[in-house]
Amino acid sequence: MSNPIKLKGEKFLWEMVIGLEVHAQVKCKSKLFSGAACDFGAEPNSLVSFVDAAMPGMLPVINKEAVNQAIKTGHALNAKINEISVFDRKNYFYPDLPQGYQISQFKSPIVGEGWIDISLEDGSSKRVEIERLHLEQDAGKSTHDQDPNLSFIDLNRSGIPLMEIVSKPDMRDWKEAGAYLRKLRSIVRYIDTCDGNMDEGSLRCDANVSVRTEGDVLGTRCELKNLNSVKFMMKAIEFEANRQIEVLEGGEKVEQETRLYDPNKNETRSMRSKEEAHDYRYFPDPDLLPLHVDLQRINRLKKELPELPDKKKERFEKEYNLSSYDAGVLTADIQHANFFEKVVVGRNVKFTANWIITNFFGMLNDLGKSIDESPVDSEQLGELLDLIQDGTISGRTAKDVFEEMFTKGGNARQIVESKGLKQISNTDELEKMVKDVIDENNKQVEQYRSGNEKLLGWFVGQVMKKTGGTANPKIVNEVILRLLKN
Repeated sequence: MSNPIKLKGEKFLWEMVIGLEVHAQVKCKSKLFSGAACDFGAEPNSLVSFVDAAMPGMLPVINKEAVNQAIKTGHALNAKINEISVFDRKNYFYPDLPQGYQISQFKSPIVGEGWIDISLEDGSSKRVEIERLHLEQDAGKSTHDQDPNLSFIDLNRSGIPLMEIVSKPDMRDWKEAGAYLRKLRSIVRYIDTCDGNMDEGSLRCDANVSVRTEGDVLGTRCELKNLNSVKFMMKAIEFEANRQIEVLEGGEKVEQETRLYDPNKNETRSMRSKEEAHDYRYFPDPDLLPLHVDLQRINRLKKELPELPDKKKERFEKEYNLSSYDAGVLTADIQHANFFEKVVVGRNVKFTANWIITNFFGMLNDLGKSIDESPVDSEQLGELLDLIQDGTISGRTAKDVFEEMFTKGGNARQIVESKGLKQISNTDELEKMVKDVIDENNKQVEQYRSGNEKLLGWFVGQVMKKTGGTANPKIVNEVILRLLKN
C-alpha cells in the first residue's frame, strides 16, 4: 500500500478525503424514457421528443436496454444488483430542465454496494468501495457565450440515460482519484456500456473534497462539478484541498458548497451553496412503477460480460510472459489490448509489446490521437515489424519509416523500396567499406589496438555514415572486430 500524499500547511499536516460521483452516459440508441435518439453533435433541439420537452400529458416509458446496461456495469463493479428499484423525482428548477424535476433514483437504486481495485504508481493496489449506481435522465444544455444578452437552450441531451456511479470517500489524494477514474473508464469501455469519451461529455465527474488533520473526524466537503478530464480533475482536487487548508488555518470555516474548476486559471470558484437531499424534495415518480428485475435476467447479463481489465492483464502476464507493467499498459484500454493481440500473432511478443508501447502509443500521445484515429492499422504495423525482424531494415530506419507512415501515409515496404532504405547485410560489401574506414583512420586504429576499445562505436558510426544508416549494425560490428584484430 502506497503512502497517500499529505499536504503540509503552516500549522498542521493535512489529509485529503475524496469521493467521486461519475456520470456515465449509457451506450444505447434512445433516451431513458423516450424513443428520441442519443446522437452526439446533432443540430440543437433536433433530437427532442414530446416527453423530453415535458409536454402536458406525456408519460415516461423505461428503456429496457438502459436497464440492462446498468445491470452489466453493476456486475463489472462487483456490486449487488437490486431486484426492485424505484425512480424518484428530484425537484429543482433550471431553464434547461423542462419538467422542473429530474427523474433519478434515490433510496432504492438499481445497483448497490460494490468495489474496484486500482493500481498505484509504486506498483501497489488499493480497493475503492462503491456506494451505489443509479439510473437517471440528463438535463439539457444552457449556452451563455453566443450572445451578450441572451442564453440559448439545447434540449438534445434532455432525457439521455446516465449511470451515476458514486464511490465512498476512500481516496486520499488526487493520484488515487485519477487512478480510480481511469480504471472506471476502462471498465465501462471494456463492457461497452459507455464510450467513456470525456471530451464529448459522455463521461463526467464530480469530486467531493474535504481535508482533516490526521485521525480527526471528516471535514466539511465541497463538490467540484463537471470535471471533464482526468488531468483537470486531479488539478482541481489539488487546488481545492490547498484552498480549504488555507481557510481552516486562517481560523475560518469551510462552507459546504458546489464549486467550478477553471482550468485556465487553475482555481476553483463558488457556484452555489451545496444542496442536501431534502432540498430536492425527492419522492417516488407517480408515472413509473417500481422496477422489478428477475434473478434469471440478472444472472444472464452477468454471463454475457466479456473479459474485464484485471483478468485480461493477468492473462497477458501468463500467456505472453509480459511484465506486470507492460501488461498493465496494454490492457488499460480495450482497443489497445485488441490492437496488440492482432499485431502479436506470429511475432516475437516482447519485441512487439515494446514497439507498440514505446513507438506506437508514443506517437499517438504526441499527436493527441486516439487509436481509432491512427492512420497506421495493426496489419500495417505488423508489416513494419516483420521488416525489422527479417533484417530488411534496421530498428533506427524503422522509426523513420513509421513516422512517415503516420504523418504521410503509405505502407512500410513501399516506403523502404522507394527510398532505398533496405539494410545492407552483404558481408563482402560491408567488409570493403570497413577496410576503407580503417585505411583512412590510422590514428584511431592504433588507439583501439592500444586498448581504447570504446572506439569500436566510433568505427561503427563511420561505416553507418558511409551507408546512410542502412548497414546492418550487427554485421558491421562483427566485421570491424575481425579486421581490427588483424
